Amino acid sequence: MERAQRQLLIQYPKRQTATGASKGEQSHMPLKLNTAGVIPPIFASSLLLMPMTVAGFAADGGPEWMTTVTTLLGPGQPLYMAFYAAGIIFFAFFYTAIQFNPEETADNLKKYGGFIPGIRPGKNTATYLDFVLTRLTTVGALYLTLVCLLPEVLRAKYAIPFYFGGTSLLIVVSVTMDTVAQIHSHLMAHQYEGLLKKSKIRGKGRKRR
Repeated sequence: MERAQRQLLIQYPKRQTATGASKGEQSHMPLKLNTAGVIPPIFASSLLLMPMTVAGFAADGGPEWMTTVTTLLGPGQPLYMAFYAAGIIFFAFFYTAIQFNPEETADNLKKYGGFIPGIRPGKNTATYLDFVLTRLTTVGALYLTLVCLLPEVLRAKYAIPFYFGGTSLLIVVSVTMDTVAQIHSHLMAHQYEGLLKKSKIRGKGRKRR
């Protein structure tokens, strides 16, 4: 789910080559399923900690309603999980809207002559990008909500000693994936450097002969 993405086909107009033949270019625009990453659960949990923090400062002589609200917003409570899920979904759409602007992307495609097959450049392309991104963000937000609420349900309803929260699991998975990708790219670069050195040595040997 963290690596899942929707690749939109981008077509560029045909251009004359040196031989006189026309050739069109194609590329892909990757749209991640989870564009917001770990940001929504972190923001949502931070907002839910604020009432408990305020209630802790006003514990002595505080109003009774504040104690009731704090109890209802405690981890594992239904109201807490409802607000947690709503916060994750809201921040998933909010952060995705900040990260990706369909209108700006459509204008850049139109500027460089690119277009999505079957979609007119300009406003129609922006509308289509917004439609695709909304569907992807909906699935990504539900995925984040499920991952973050599952440990809470296991601890509160079934008394299962699940010590990792959903945010911690997401951070561990994303960091592990980034580390593996960096190691893989480093190994590939080292392999290419070895091949280049061998080709240079062979080239020098042929010249001497």
